[in-house]
Amino acid sequence: MNYKEQIAEGKTALGIEFGSTRIKAVLIGEDFAPIAQGSHEWENQLKDGLWTYSEEAIWKGLQDSYQAMVSDVKEKYGVTLTKVGSIGFSAMMHGYMAFNKNGELLVPFRTWRNTNTEKAAKKLTKEFQYNIPLRWSISHLYEAVLDKEEHVNDITYITTLAGYIHWKLTGRKVLGVGDASGMFPIDSKTRQYDQTLMEKFNQLMETENVSWSLKDILPEVLVAGEQAGNLTEEGAKLLDVTGNLESGIALCPPEGDAGTGMVATNSVAVRTGNVSAGTSVFAMVVLEEELKQLHEEIDLVTTPSGDLVAMVHCNNCTSDINAWANIFKEFAQCMGFPADTNALYTGLFKKALEGDPDCGGLMGFNYFSGEPITGFEEGRPIVIRTPETKFNLANFMRMNLYTSLGALKVGLDILLKEEQVKIDKMLGHGGFFKTPVVGQKVMSAAMNAPVSVMETAGEGGAWGIAVLAAYMQGKEKEEALDAYLNQKVFAGQEGTTIMADKEDVAGFDVFMVNYKNCLPVEEAAVKAI
Repeated sequence: MNYKEQIAEGKTALGIEFGSTRIKAVLIGEDFAPIAQGSHEWENQLKDGLWTYSEEAIWKGLQDSYQAMVSDVKEKYGVTLTKVGSIGFSAMMHGYMAFNKNGELLVPFRTWRNTNTEKAAKKLTKEFQYNIPLRWSISHLYEAVLDKEEHVNDITYITTLAGYIHWKLTGRKVLGVGDASGMFPIDSKTRQYDQTLMEKFNQLMETENVSWSLKDILPEVLVAGEQAGNLTEEGAKLLDVTGNLESGIALCPPEGDAGTGMVATNSVAVRTGNVSAGTSVFAMVVLEEELKQLHEEIDLVTTPSGDLVAMVHCNNCTSDINAWANIFKEFAQCMGFPADTNALYTGLFKKALEGDPDCGGLMGFNYFSGEPITGFEEGRPIVIRTPETKFNLANFMRMNLYTSLGALKVGLDILLKEEQVKIDKMLGHGGFFKTPVVGQKVMSAAMNAPVSVMETAGEGGAWGIAVLAAYMQGKEKEEALDAYLNQKVFAGQEGTTIMADKEDVAGFDVFMVNYKNCLPVEEAAVKAI
């Protein structure tokens, strides 16, 4: 069956994801390939000292991205879209959307980016003996309680951005387990909120005189494959302002961007992981069992199926590499040899592989902003060397690649060395891996594990949530998500896998000893500059 027939017969799946700067809609066919796309650019606003997106911006962005996708369908296939087989919504995780009994937003949406929750996050981490990051929804809620905010007693429901959109389109207050794991800790055995920790939170609330119980205001938790409601007539009109879209379409559980990223990179199985490396960098590993100790450097979330995932998130990755690449580009232009940007990056990345495994003693920090894993609230990009350092282009570029993963490796070493977490396969995606071989080899040296890059890695989270919507409709009885992805979605997909040489692994370890020894230099730079 061709795509035109699949569209006409509703044998497609639609995924829409709200990223921090772009909302993207992707329609996929029965072969899971994207057949139409649309997007909408948007930006967060700083309002009363807090980062937010307005309700108006949320709905305009949803409707614009959907209409752009519909226009793409019309242009490519000559069909007016009236139905799809299934729909899924995804968005940035965490944050705080609180509603009253009339379904009205009590305070502007507080995004994951806000850091006003330090008091609450620290207290919850101590009480729970479980790492509760600043950006988690429970941190936002507890901070509002501690700060005696007026709206607190009017709360009847709190959710994430994806959960909010899903609720308004279906009438159901539900959330995929992956997104829910960024609201409140999940018990990986029950795939539901951790009841012991919920009771501890309720005990904290006993002295606060709140009018609600936590279990009554959180979304219901669903796992991948469960049906999460149907598009209502009102919801259909909210999504498609032209009124062409039929109601009744089944929706999968709304998910967070971490979960859809795992799906898009086929890294939902135990002992697999993925690392996204661009302006920021984060790595996620699906665990066989719970960690032995509390580590404030490690966030614990879940896959869309509810398996426990350890996540290391760092604020800085490629920004300093980009800054140096621009310097070299200016130099080339100054000398009368204008360089193509792609050729420049390829040349510089390849040059890095000619450097010494430990970068010849060269050191630097790529901290454009603070880096919580190493204890920095602010950052200063710097380069450090001694008169004896082997200072050449190869070592300089290798150092820039190594240091872009330095903070990440601090967190990964906790997982791999202290907790003895095993990784069979690591999938890489993002700009760091654009030059063939180089990024993979450096990341493999950092992890002492093979790193793969798939051809589909660039499809992104909107495609990932579309696949989850298709899984809900098309899975066999009891068919696990990892099996579905391996046997149906990614079957026959080509990719490349690289394992670093022993010398490179040892060299990166030496570099990291120097990295940690030089952290006081970065600290002095922050104070002095």
